[in-house]
Amino acid sequence: MSIRLTKMAENREKLIAAARKAFAQQGYAAASMDQLTAEAGLTRGALYHNFGDKRGLLAAVVEQIDSEMAEYAKSVGAKAVDAWQALLAEGAAYIEKALDPEVRRIVLLDGPAVLGDPSQWPSQNRCLQSTRATLEQLMADGIVQAVDPEAAAMLLNGAALNAALWLASSENPQAMLPKTLEAFNLLASGFLANG
Repeated sequence: MSIRLTKMAENREKLIAAARKAFAQQGYAAASMDQLTAEAGLTRGALYHNFGDKRGLLAAVVEQIDSEMAEYAKSVGAKAVDAWQALLAEGAAYIEKALDPEVRRIVLLDGPAVLGDPSQWPSQNRCLQSTRATLEQLMADGIVQAVDPEAAAMLLNGAALNAALWLASSENPQAMLPKTLEAFNLLASGFLANG
């Protein structure tokens, strides 16, 4: 990679890190682009060159955090005893991330308010494809009922996402978490071939 491309990538990462901190502490609306760029040791021009505007910077931060959430959920699922339990564990892990203050504020509150429907975010589409592949295998193994895998993946991912959004906007997410996970598991169990 050329020195110029390396410097551009470094600047991009500095801006994302500074924005992530500012958005988590102050929220998107209150975060100052002048303070953010100064903390990164860059100019507003670097921000506009890399992200177009403040909204573009938020999209990059949300993409990073949402991807980390998905990776975390996958790592939790990897410890499960079988593919079905892994699918449930991934959904639960994603929902539980709503308790993380950074995730709550940036991804689940500010993200949808500024960027629109989270189900349309690229990171959510990657989760959808992963869930679909898992469901297809579970169907082939006779564990899950034969149903359109895309529709089933959309519903399961949507349930986990909406549960996380609901927790994030609740006054006491910690108290709501056990009820939410119980409902999610009950909903998901409807896909099982043998009840």
